[in-house]
Amino acid sequence: MYIQEVSIDGFKSYAQRVTLTNFDPGFNAITGLNGSGKSNILDSLCFVMGIKNLSAVRAQNLQELVYKQGSAGITKATVSIVFHNNDPQNGPSGYEDKEYITVTRQIVIGGRDKYSINGHAAQQG
Repeated sequence: MYIQEVSIDGFKSYAQRVTLTNFDPGFNAITGLNGSGKSNILDSLCFVMGIKNLSAVRAQNLQELVYKQGSAGITKATVSIVFHNNDPQNGPSGYEDKEYITVTRQIVIGGRDKYSINGHAAQQG
């Protein structure tokens, strides 16, 4: 399995939806100018995968992960990661028949924190 696509919407410095594609199955690097959001891309990957220690993504609470903490009218942050299930026999159980597996996490100012896998509600394990 490898990352096919990452979508970031309302997360940290990403007010508008940004979709990153063309990941290589073997090696990837995030490059750019200082202040361009490189670290926030990595933080979004940790977030969608369920990080519990928010200090690792430079935040004290979930509200800090929403663009400008909701003060700019954006009240939720959503991150989706699409995995290409190129080796289904070694992939997650129950998804052997899926070519792609999409994991999404969304938080809303005020406390709602939800996960989904391929559009179906899921719980953090």
